[in-house]
Amino acid sequence: MPAPKNLLKFALARGDVQHGLWLALASASVAELAGGAGLDWCLIDAEHGPNTLTTIQAQLQALAAQNCPAVVRVPAGDEWILKQVLDLGCQSVLVPLVHSAEEARAAASAVRYPPQGARGMGAALARASDYSRITDYVATANDQICLLVQAESAAAIEAIDDIAAVDGVDGVFIGPADLSADMGYPGRPDAPEVERAIDHAITRITAAGKAAGIITFDPNRFAEYREKGVTFLGVGGDATILSDALARLRTDLS
Repeated sequence: MPAPKNLLKFALARGDVQHGLWLALASASVAELAGGAGLDWCLIDAEHGPNTLTTIQAQLQALAAQNCPAVVRVPAGDEWILKQVLDLGCQSVLVPLVHSAEEARAAASAVRYPPQGARGMGAALARASDYSRITDYVATANDQICLLVQAESAAAIEAIDDIAAVDGVDGVFIGPADLSADMGYPGRPDAPEVERAIDHAITRITAAGKAAGIITFDPNRFAEYREKGVTFLGVGGDATILSDALARLRTDLS
């Protein structure tokens, strides 16, 4: 029995736009609710969300029950955390703060078993192999891993062609908040200079045949980013959606 087919990976490879939601509340119940909403993916944020391996696993289980593809953003591109998240059964990962092709290659190696990479061999005891019930997991897992790396600095934009060309990178996600801060426009991802850098990156990522990703909470920009070639499109976050809904409820009481 092979590793499960990664539907998100193959949808992005086909160029299909995939819309998803950021999960930052570290709640399996919220993940279950979001997973049943009909979106193409949900991302469990372990970089800025208060997640542990235990809460990540609970959310992966909740999303699996809803047949919603899961992505995990790890806190850093370190080999140890990527190994553990993959052993939990995650097949799609987003690695933040990738500034160079060298860092992208290190991430690509960390998420794949030898000889293609350096992922540690521990699947026999892990949820990823259904605790050894997926007998061919190790032999087939590499082909089902989706690696997205995050370009969110001026250095990454300058190196975007080299990053996008790395074998084993399925897509490059642009982080507008950190990029704008690094470019000298903190809190202003809509600054013209930042917008031009984002547009340049999307063009170069798609020209390399890789999926381009970004997140926006502005519904007026969804179609714009799709037209520019973004296929991994974050359209909201659990914390902001809940906060906005509560604010509207309070206003309705007035």
